[in-house]
Amino acid sequence: MNRKPKSRNGGCSASDVAERMESAALTLRRLPNPPGSGPKGYGRSWPEYAQDPRHAYGYNEARMRVWPSPGDISAMEECFEWLQLVSPENAKIVWMRAEGRHWREICIEAGCVRQTAWRRWVAALATIAKKVNGGRLAHQKAPSCR
Repeated sequence: MNRKPKSRNGGCSASDVAERMESAALTLRRLPNPPGSGPKGYGRSWPEYAQDPRHAYGYNEARMRVWPSPGDISAMEECFEWLQLVSPENAKIVWMRAEGRHWREICIEAGCVRQTAWRRWVAALATIAKKVNGGRLAHQKAPSCR
């Protein structure tokens, strides 16, 4: 995982929090999601089979998947705890932005204009950084964003 150095004051800045949230969203996307792990709905009970004989013996493209490391998963879980430091509406905006969603989608979900959504995002990042630097997280030993 690409971790940035700490800010000048030795703590965690709002941009560091935004980068950590983006890496947490990437880690969440890289986690395995095996078939059948989702909710059961309408569908068929027969297994999938190859429609074309050329695809029956592995002639389709190979897919490579990069699994996240345990350190990446721990950092992701820490970011989930950080989201609890702000209101649920602001946490939703922060997480949607970390996933790379466009401001238009975020504004529709949040029910506000772009400027208000951006201000809430910046304020939530600053609040998280302030609370992390202030030592308000019990499990964190050093006030850094790593």
